[in-house]
Amino acid sequence: MGKVLILNQDYSALTICSVQKAFILVYLNKADIVSVSSEGEIRTVTRTFPRPSVIRLHKYVSLPYKGVILSRQNIFRRDGHECQYCGATADLTLDHVLPRSRGGKSSWTNLVTACKTCNSKKGDLTPEEAGMPLKRKPIKPSFIMFLRDFSGKIEKEWEMFLGKKNKDETVWNE
Repeated sequence: MGKVLILNQDYSALTICSVQKAFILVYLNKADIVSVSSEGEIRTVTRTFPRPSVIRLHKYVSLPYKGVILSRQNIFRRDGHECQYCGATADLTLDHVLPRSRGGKSSWTNLVTACKTCNSKKGDLTPEEAGMPLKRKPIKPSFIMFLRDFSGKIEKEWEMFLGKKNKDETVWNE
């Protein structure tokens, strides 16, 4: 049915939720509508309500950790589900840019998506030593980048809170 951007009391992006959940927060007077969606209205048997696109909570929600968790799936998302050496989209695995056997750690800046063929070909070498340059330098995504790039369709009303992605921008580079 659609998605809604939830802002904290200070207008910082918090998360994305369903239209139903956002409507309940507004209806229970726990949030205000900041921006209305152009995709229609919410109708009940007796009433019609504006469909929210962005809402702001009345009370500030403190989040102890507001970052993107390092996980296999999030590395794949960051890299656009394609091998960072050849661009393949099948048989994907993770590769340590600096191999673990040579002191490489499992971190955002040392892990990339690689197909099994490239991972085997690179072996225990660095990309430079193997003559296999990376398509993009691995970076740690910010929370805002994660919300912006993986929530599916970004509403125009969200851009002022999440930032606008340039049309020629690669998946994770700002």
